[in-house]
Amino acid sequence: MIGAPRWLHHFGPKTYQLQQHALALLLKEVLRLSFRRVSNILELLGFTVPSYSALCKIRKRIPLWIWNSLLELTIGNNNGQVAIDGTGYSLHNPSSYYVQRIDQKKPVKRFVKLSALYSIKNRKFIALRVRARPRHDVKDVTYLLKRSKNIKTLFGDSAYDAEFIHASCFHRGIQTMIKPKRNVKRGRYRKKQMKNYSEKEYHQRSLIESGFSSIKRKYGSSVLSKSLVTQRAEIYCRAIAHNLSLTR
Repeated sequence: MIGAPRWLHHFGPKTYQLQQHALALLLKEVLRLSFRRVSNILELLGFTVPSYSALCKIRKRIPLWIWNSLLELTIGNNNGQVAIDGTGYSLHNPSSYYVQRIDQKKPVKRFVKLSALYSIKNRKFIALRVRARPRHDVKDVTYLLKRSKNIKTLFGDSAYDAEFIHASCFHRGIQTMIKPKRNVKRGRYRKKQMKNYSEKEYHQRSLIESGFSSIKRKYGSSVLSKSLVTQRAEIYCRAIAHNLSLTR
């Protein structure tokens, strides 16, 4: 359906298909289990699934386009009203030995940055961008817009009130509903887009914050992985699970 290969490894033994790996990884995030426990539970239920070590390895090999395609399958019908915002996922603190070795008195503070597009009608995530380190919200707007379809109105807070964002949306036929900053120079495209700005409609933007809150309450507000590839897999599984939970 998404054009993905049945087996990820072209020259591998072809014992387990991609759907078997995806099912186990999805349940791991939904139930907050370890690789070993999710593999054992699925085997007890009669499912043929890879071992916990194979699941750990395959998570690193699933390419980003497959995660995006799986997420797209769960979106459903979108009326074009989309909100954009960012949030962070905390990382578990390193061991006490590591903290002592680097002569650090306080815990190491780092977090994974997630920027997302969120359907106001369906309350579902439609596009994601995961970064290993914090970056400003506007850095991922162009990336997200390229990977989404049928956007008519883009809702965002004042952090997204940048001329290049208004210009990019204008050329795509998207009306921006972004809270204007104070005492900033008004560009050409900002002026065009602000003609149809409505303070009343703008407050629908807060629904994406409810979406972030929901996904963190259900599946956790931190990630266990160390590399960007595996951190991205964790967050995509949670977003897919969130979308599936709202499918009727």
